[in-house]
Amino acid sequence: SGDLTSPSVVQLCYENLNTSCIKTPYSPVPRLILYAVFGFGAVLAVFGNLLVMISILHFKQLYSPANFLVASLACADFLVGVTVMPFSMVRSVESCWYFGDSYCKFHSCFEGSFCYASIYHLCFISIDRYVAVTDPLIYPTKFTASVSGICIAFSWLFSIIYSFSLLYTGANEVGLEELVSALTCVGGCQIAVNQSWVLIDFLLFFVPMLVMVTVYSKIFLIAKQQARKIESMSNETAKSSESYKDRVAKRERKAAKTLGIAVIAFLISWLPYFIDSIIDAFLGFITPTYVYEILVWIAYYNSAMNPLIYAFFYPWFRKAIKLIVTGEVLRENSSIINLSLE
Repeated sequence: SGDLTSPSVVQLCYENLNTSCIKTPYSPVPRLILYAVFGFGAVLAVFGNLLVMISILHFKQLYSPANFLVASLACADFLVGVTVMPFSMVRSVESCWYFGDSYCKFHSCFEGSFCYASIYHLCFISIDRYVAVTDPLIYPTKFTASVSGICIAFSWLFSIIYSFSLLYTGANEVGLEELVSALTCVGGCQIAVNQSWVLIDFLLFFVPMLVMVTVYSKIFLIAKQQARKIESMSNETAKSSESYKDRVAKRERKAAKTLGIAVIAFLISWLPYFIDSIIDAFLGFITPTYVYEILVWIAYYNSAMNPLIYAFFYPWFRKAIKLIVTGEVLRENSSIINLSLE
């Protein structure tokens, strides 16, 4: 019978295996819409972040310790778009995992590694902005290329080592053996995480989140004070006496505002997912699959959002994109083009 909704027809991920997971397919229209929405997210994450990386690594004018952090963040988000989103897309729409057991584990490790790397990069970028806004003149001596390198190395190594060691030692499943064996079927890729590790996961997200929120609140207060100071001087004297320091502070404030928006986007993306994972672990995995899917995709979409945020708010990035897309970058000496950073 062609009627898939009738209860007599149970579809399996692998029709000829009795150990196969049950497949719950969507009807054609929703299926198409979901592929479009998820596919668009993956494409945006891949190409948007590729543009950020090419811009910063190609144009000499964009070489700065802070921008190397941004390029490294784009790399983490790019990898989410390449190694995580396309496979999750098929899993979400088909309700089956068709990429084998070993890639299931790899996929989960990549997901953890690159998402945490993204989180820690954003955290270091916020600290960098804080130093730039509070001490614009001392800033270049504080935040050097080597400091930037240490932040980048920490973000990557910590995230990768944590995610891989957690999942490959099986520490996440301790105490959940019965649940795991009950849920295990061919064509599934659900990673169960016990209460203690869910809490650690949450803490590793919560600490950088706290740092970001604190730092940006401080930056906004400072920005407000500086703006008031400038307003209190009469306009003419303000214009003539706007020192180099004020101009630098103005530019740094603008950059801080952009990153503030990036942090808000990040919180909206990740907070619901982490809160849900805690609720789940402590109330016996009660979240319906579709709720979990929605939350996980909102979180993935953060990797596609970051380049959009930069593109909207940084004039240099808009100009760089134009030069890349039109092929101007292939010309000789294009790397020393002035992107006029004001």
